[in-house]
Amino acid sequence: MLQRISQLVLVSSIAGLLVAALALPAVGGLGITARNIAGGFLDMPSNLETPPPPQRSTIYDADGGVVAEIFDQNRELVELDDVSDEMVHAILAIEDARFYEHGGLDVSGTLRAAIRTMGGNTEGASSITQQYVKNVQIEAATSQEELDEAREETISRKIRELRYAVALEQRMSKDEILEGYLNIAYFSDGAYGVESAAQHYFQKPASELEIHEAATIAGLVRYPYLYNPRFFPEQSLERRDTVIDRMSTVGFITEAEAEEAKEEELELELDTPPNGCVPSDQPYFCDYVVQEIEKDERYGPNETERARWLRTAGLEIHTTLDPQTQEAGQDAVDKWVPRENESRKVAAQVIVEPGTGRIQGMMQSRNFGPDEGNIGETSINFTTGSDRGGSTGFQAGSTFKAVTLAAALDQGMPFSTNYSSPSSTTVTGQRSCNGGTLPSWSLSNAGESDGGNHNMVSGTQQSSNTFFAQLQADVGLCETIEMAETLGLERADGTQFTESENTLANNSFTLGSEEIAPIDLAGAYATFASGGQLCEPQAIDRIEDHQSGTTINIEPECEQVIDEEVADGVSYLLSQTFSGGGTADGLDIGRPAGGKTGSTDGTAAAWFAGFTPQMAGAVFVGDPRGPQEYPLRNVSLGGRSFGQVYGGTIPGPIWQETFEGAHEGLDEESLASAPSQFGSTSGGGGGSDDDPDEDASPTSDDQGVPNVVGQDESEAVSNLEDAGYDVSVSGTRVASDQSEGTVARVNPDPGTTLPEGATVNVFLSEGGGTAAGDEGPEPVQPALPTTPRERLF
Repeated sequence: MLQRISQLVLVSSIAGLLVAALALPAVGGLGITARNIAGGFLDMPSNLETPPPPQRSTIYDADGGVVAEIFDQNRELVELDDVSDEMVHAILAIEDARFYEHGGLDVSGTLRAAIRTMGGNTEGASSITQQYVKNVQIEAATSQEELDEAREETISRKIRELRYAVALEQRMSKDEILEGYLNIAYFSDGAYGVESAAQHYFQKPASELEIHEAATIAGLVRYPYLYNPRFFPEQSLERRDTVIDRMSTVGFITEAEAEEAKEEELELELDTPPNGCVPSDQPYFCDYVVQEIEKDERYGPNETERARWLRTAGLEIHTTLDPQTQEAGQDAVDKWVPRENESRKVAAQVIVEPGTGRIQGMMQSRNFGPDEGNIGETSINFTTGSDRGGSTGFQAGSTFKAVTLAAALDQGMPFSTNYSSPSSTTVTGQRSCNGGTLPSWSLSNAGESDGGNHNMVSGTQQSSNTFFAQLQADVGLCETIEMAETLGLERADGTQFTESENTLANNSFTLGSEEIAPIDLAGAYATFASGGQLCEPQAIDRIEDHQSGTTINIEPECEQVIDEEVADGVSYLLSQTFSGGGTADGLDIGRPAGGKTGSTDGTAAAWFAGFTPQMAGAVFVGDPRGPQEYPLRNVSLGGRSFGQVYGGTIPGPIWQETFEGAHEGLDEESLASAPSQFGSTSGGGGGSDDDPDEDASPTSDDQGVPNVVGQDESEAVSNLEDAGYDVSVSGTRVASDQSEGTVARVNPDPGTTLPEGATVNVFLSEGGGTAAGDEGPEPVQPALPTTPRERLF
């Protein structure tokens, strides 16, 4: 106590001498002494910078809605003109009533404080200008050493503040200093600045504060914790009344107004803005945006500086998130895979815009939180890779067959490329990227893909494993892998499929043996929808930095990676899966689209990837604890029980409902026509040109495949053979409204134009009809004597 009293007296003496030196003529010894002290004092550094204090940054969606606010300090800057007179008078009365009269050093106030302190009644001695200086130094500290120096209770710190205060009063107006002080001061309970304090305690702007409210806030500055009205309402009320009395004493209000104000109850309406991504309605997209800023060198020299910039600069971050798409997608994933399901399964989906890479939606069926032990809670973003807070990925299953199609078309193979695709086959001779020969690969189909001769159209429709294994062998395994990388696909752990010439390739690459992230798969499918343009995922459109007065505009980063005709060809083939008994049959959205189901061996994971000209998306469903250990078998989700979950069982409906909702109000656009260079097309839909190329092989019948649905087996086979086609009758019967044993459907569809001698696959009915909403599960592959990566479809 004695040390503090002596320091205060010393500062008061220095202040008095400074005033004497600056205001009085040099008379006698006193004048000489004062001038000497003042000269040394004025030689001290005085160039105190006063940058805007830390404030909240806000993330907005594409429509201007708030996604989240990010801050170290809850502060919103306000101009002095937007602060009520009552608030200004309250802070002046209790902190520095002579603020507009002195020059930064309130000598009489300092001496008065010294006398009262020596008498046992501790009183502060700092003017508002000095307090502002101290707060500026605290906020400017970039190390603990600088912070300790700004807060130290020493005479040297006090004298330094005095010097800065004198200089500040010479270059800033009183109103500017008061405005800065009101914006930087701490008003307890996490509220920095008078505007945030008004909103926090009374849910109103600072411009509307009344006397009793302003006095409550002003009273917090001296001891923010002690007078916190949330925890110490009695002390806060007593302090409020002290401020009101002081306002009356100095003449800001009358005694009658003071008495009336003190009669008001301390009625708080506490409201703290949610900070960060956890309370956001779009937490995973929010987290992605935060990581984009913290990891991108364009926003600062290192991650620490970038994180500080984000949380203190009051940024307006305008993102690509489309609220209509986000809402439709979140509703769909929550409906089909509820967040707190006992089986602990998760659905994750991401939607991007073809041709720009703008992320329009990012959602998953989990609450955002750090405790992975809580059912339905995770901080891992399963839509993205490990470099952006995501997982190490999941095997993509048959969605990768689109990559093989792209590689085949890139080599000039026609749509009519066909193979005898039996229920089981063995592929030999595939070579690794280092030139070595891989072991023989045995694989199988089941269900609707059993047997038959398939070309690219029917093989894609039926997701035939044996067809794509042979297609990959002809294209080249390494060439297929290179196409995947060309399309922006990589392992979700950040490594590429072919890191070096010694990397061993997997026979089953075309069946989706690699662990990837949905955001990369969505980007690859967007490449097909955009005519071959691969775009980097983009979450931010622009950042407005009001502290520096700059705006950072983010332009799409796109590159033409495959020929437009190749992309259009794949797009056409993927559009055929919605018809002809394809694996996406029943998942159409009422407008041109392309898509592909994907499931892994043993139904460990299930996928759906699809697109329209306006958006492309990928859906993953699985178990984060380990898909192989916790497969999608015998699970109950959303009140439904599933023996097995395939790409068309849950991921497909999620994609379908998302895209239906997201496209409401959008014009219908067609996919590109099937390029003529790839020859005759078969099957319809997708908005593509279904007319055969006039240079294509001659057909067996101008009317195409006869309609034999409903006929018995022998009659149907006879009619098809008479039309010039080979016939393959599936050994597995399918659910159908047709009578048992009669033809349920054929592939390709009736009316399809095929070359003479092409194979038509016939599926017989098991009777009993088709259940509403039954997408027809993708073929299951039985266990094979190969590694887990090679048992996918």
